[in-house]
Amino acid sequence: MPLYEHVYLARQDASAQQVEELTAQFTGIIEQMGGKVAKMEYWGIKSLSFRINKNRKAHFTLMNVDGPAAALTEIERQERISEDVLRYITIRVDELEEGPSAMMRKVDRDRERDERRDGGGGGGRFGGGGDRFGGGDRFDRGDRPPRRDRDEGRPRDDAATE
Repeated sequence: MPLYEHVYLARQDASAQQVEELTAQFTGIIEQMGGKVAKMEYWGIKSLSFRINKNRKAHFTLMNVDGPAAALTEIERQERISEDVLRYITIRVDELEEGPSAMMRKVDRDRERDERRDGGGGGGRFGGGGDRFGGGDRFDRGDRPPRRDRDEGRPRDDAATE
């Protein structure tokens, strides 16, 4: 049977459970028509390059399918009917990719890079570990000098005087 990679984008408003139900529905259609889903990956909510039907983000799901063309035609018909599906694409491939897809490898690579940068703290983008955002201590610069407007007893320039 022919091999396909099928990716569809679901609305951001849909919950992860609704997206799983959609995927289960599509998988059921494929299996009814004599095919099988070799691999299924939920890539999560990602930002879109441009708005699609007033949506800026979408749930991304990949399905590697080993099945007849009629099964994919039926899935695409169901996706056109569904209001939750924004876009879809099906590509026929010579062989299915083993292991995680390029998107999942990228997520793992980014996570490892962040852990190395933060020293394993896993604080994320602006959370702990870095001394630029939220390091807290100013050992390298010393204390600030006293403010002239407070210490000399005169009002600040921008304060309203009567």
